[in-house]
Amino acid sequence: MLVAKETELRRRYDVRWRLAGVATRRSGWVADADGLNPLAILNSRWPASPTHVCRDVCEWLEKTRADVLFEASSLNVHTGQPAIDHLKTALELGAHAISANKGPIVHAFRELTALAHEKKKKLLYEATVMDGVPIFSLFPLGLPATTLQGFSGVLNSTTNVVLTEIEKGRSLDEAVKRAKALGVTETDPAADLDGWDSAVKVAALAIALMGAPVRLEQVQRTGIRDLSEEKIRSVRAAGMRYKLVCRAERRGDGVVCTVQPEMLLASDPLASLEGTSSAIRFDLDVFSFSIVEHNPGIEATAYGLLADFIRAVQQ
Repeated sequence: MLVAKETELRRRYDVRWRLAGVATRRSGWVADADGLNPLAILNSRWPASPTHVCRDVCEWLEKTRADVLFEASSLNVHTGQPAIDHLKTALELGAHAISANKGPIVHAFRELTALAHEKKKKLLYEATVMDGVPIFSLFPLGLPATTLQGFSGVLNSTTNVVLTEIEKGRSLDEAVKRAKALGVTETDPAADLDGWDSAVKVAALAIALMGAPVRLEQVQRTGIRDLSEEKIRSVRAAGMRYKLVCRAERRGDGVVCTVQPEMLLASDPLASLEGTSSAIRFDLDVFSFSIVEHNPGIEATAYGLLADFIRAVQQ
């Protein structure tokens, strides 16, 4: 995405960039402050003798002399690690921290936002929920002086694909393979099927947009694994559909969060979602509105990171 938008970034925003480091499970911490070749990296052609092969994130960031870190490691729903340490280290070393990982928002939001404020750097996380759709950036910029009372939506692409494929006659295992082929599953698909991914998203939205100190264990969570394939198909034949629905609602001084399969009437906008599509309805104190994302791919997540990048580095 950075390569594809390079000319636009330069002409419209006067932003130029250099890829100074990449870290993966397979290749480790590779750093070159003079710049790696992004097209070679995209085609799995790593430098034969990189300037530095580092031991950990701290050494890696110091060697890269990075201005911005993109954190896109796998989700650990229970701890948010190692993403929290990656983001914290980046901020401490003076880099903007941009994340596609929901875990740090749920497990360390206050700590990370306070650190970003102290270091006068940006902590941005648009790609954590609904990929590139501007949700987190929308509220402070486009909806001033409003109070979010609650939200509801279908936020997990994997379960949406799986339920759709089962409706078509495939088994659960076949449907999960289809979701994997589309590249939308978590590293462990159980995080999707058992509702953990959705629960983390609900908590992240409640924490960041509603100011609620929600802990993950407070989210009432039920996944789709116990739904029988026959039940899913029979409900569809009757003109209704099962969807894994996420909800949050202010009640008294707190916010109640739930994730559970719901049988929806065909007239419900959430029932019409197909494939990897997702949608969310926000209920404000002054009005309500909905956002639908139609069949996003991995490019949509990349765009969410890119949009945060522009917001972070613009003067």
